[in-house]
Amino acid sequence: MGELAGRFLKIGIREQKNKKIGVLAGGLSSEREISLKTGINIFESLKRSGYNTDFIDVKDDLMEKVRSIDIAFLALHGRYGEDGTVQGMLELLKIPYTGSGVLSSAVVLDKILSKKIFIMENIPTPPFIEFDLKGPMPELHSLKEDIEAKTGYPLVVKPNSEGSTIGIVTVYDGSQLEDGIKEAARYDKRILLEKYIRGRELTVGIIGSDPEVLPIIEIKPKSGFFDFDSKYKSDLTEYIIPADIDKKAAENIREISMNCHKILGCSGISRVDFILDSAGTPYVLEINTMPGMTSTSLVPMAADAAGISFDLLVEIILDSAKLKI
Repeated sequence: MGELAGRFLKIGIREQKNKKIGVLAGGLSSEREISLKTGINIFESLKRSGYNTDFIDVKDDLMEKVRSIDIAFLALHGRYGEDGTVQGMLELLKIPYTGSGVLSSAVVLDKILSKKIFIMENIPTPPFIEFDLKGPMPELHSLKEDIEAKTGYPLVVKPNSEGSTIGIVTVYDGSQLEDGIKEAARYDKRILLEKYIRGRELTVGIIGSDPEVLPIIEIKPKSGFFDFDSKYKSDLTEYIIPADIDKKAAENIREISMNCHKILGCSGISRVDFILDSAGTPYVLEINTMPGMTSTSLVPMAADAAGISFDLLVEIILDSAKLKI
């Protein structure tokens, strides 16, 4: 067993066994199916470890369903679950829950706002343009001029508040711009245009009430882009743990990850995604407050490399359950 796993075994994480734990999964976002897989894995883990637990598929009548539980273990992804809405309801009901609080959850799911905070805190993040499609489609000539001045091509078009790479399109020139925007707009009316940084994809998990950084993972998708299929089909991506980068660069990335976690007020668990460019600059793409817990998910993979089993990881996250306001 690794040193990191040994430290977590000393924190008394089994004190919740006399409580009824509800695993909240599913939800109403485009990530519903992934959330259900995450939730089932967590539910089965808690049962193996001897906890009194219920699986709650978040659809209708959620407030009534959660009144019978003592602790909510959140396994929701995307809107209406990862964005502070369910967290706010649980605060009102005085039900402790895992992970980050209302404000942190809302800010982190808002990619544009998160990037503005990164810039204010001198955390490197790719240049970007934002716009809102609640009104008419932006005038493309003007937008193209803005792109030439701020980001250039290629660029990545992203829905502002989605995860799992849903709705993300890489645009290589102006002729692809309108179609890229329309694809992202299927999922969100607020759109992020982000400069494409060529480099190595890295991710860093952070876990625990007294947070610890897990080993850095390098992600090498065979398609060249870590899209939905690459993320959830194990044979389409190679993962290198720990990432093969020099000690100084690794320490810098670990420090930036912890800073992001603390600056955005995360708790219990988070995952910070990076691109490391050819000059050695690590750019933060985004942070995730409710990373997946499926068989191909990154935080369980990093935890395993640190000697932390899936069941112990679930208990570590459970230990973060509390009211945050």
